[in-house]
Amino acid sequence: MTLGPPSSAFRHRHLLGIEGFSPEEITLLLDTAEGHVEPNRQADKKRSLMRGRTIINLFFENSTRTRTSFELAGKRLGADVINMSVSGSSIKKGETMIDTAMTLNAMHPDVLVVRHHESGAVQLLSEKVDCAVINAGDGSHEHPTQALLDALTIRRRKGRLQGLVVAICGDILHSRVARSNIHLLSIMGARVRVVAPRTLLPAEIERLGVEVFHDMRQGLKDADIVMMLRLQTERMHGSFVPSTREYFHFFGLDYEKLAAAKPDALIMHPGPMNRGVEIDSEVADDIDRSVIRQQVEMGVAVRMACLELLARDLGNGPPLP
Repeated sequence: MTLGPPSSAFRHRHLLGIEGFSPEEITLLLDTAEGHVEPNRQADKKRSLMRGRTIINLFFENSTRTRTSFELAGKRLGADVINMSVSGSSIKKGETMIDTAMTLNAMHPDVLVVRHHESGAVQLLSEKVDCAVINAGDGSHEHPTQALLDALTIRRRKGRLQGLVVAICGDILHSRVARSNIHLLSIMGARVRVVAPRTLLPAEIERLGVEVFHDMRQGLKDADIVMMLRLQTERMHGSFVPSTREYFHFFGLDYEKLAAAKPDALIMHPGPMNRGVEIDSEVADDIDRSVIRQQVEMGVAVRMACLELLARDLGNGPPLP
């Protein structure tokens, strides 16, 4: 199998965020990912869509799910994949991120997949290299492939995104997952709510077009999707919650709070989970309603789709702006 012609519906050089995408572009990404789901379940998972291409995973933050998912995605498409550990790189010896980018650029990779602890760092890096760049999460800004895999998971179970009531609950303030999901779900016509204590909400969050709740039962009332977020203590400087025990009492998802949602509401979590902090173990493992494991599976298919669509322009003239 070889690369198809450049897609007129996806005209991006990089994948840096969901904000600014059109419904058609999001649908194309989801439809392309859908085509990878079933082949990924077969014994022979290897394809040749990106044979001869080189992907570098450059992670300035630790990650298990995202990095492994991108590595699998690239290898299943037939690409050569290199994982760079910043802990053992020249960054630790004093080299700047831009110097590293220039060094990597001289090696002529086709795609850089980058995770960084500073918001905007991936955008800056994308301006310094010749290859395509995918944002694997930057600070508290965006995590576009997580929002896409969440959307694919929802669409496969509910058949649509438009008109669904989605409650995103927990540490909204520090969550790039929340921001990307708010953008994507709003673009696709879903009704988005955020549920959190005031200390864990960004200022003027309403400007993103969401409904704001500070009570779980009110926020989950008649919700189709309940998306839980972990407390990102590594980004917290100061006291945002009195204690994890009190936080779980008011904002942790258990069956009592879930009863306010629709009987067939789906339970989601981007991981890693803090069981007993933002979600009860029994709820997280509910085989009928929890789609947390499916989210992980869809992650590989979505990242394959992103790599495939960006790769279609490689070798077809300069990348599109």
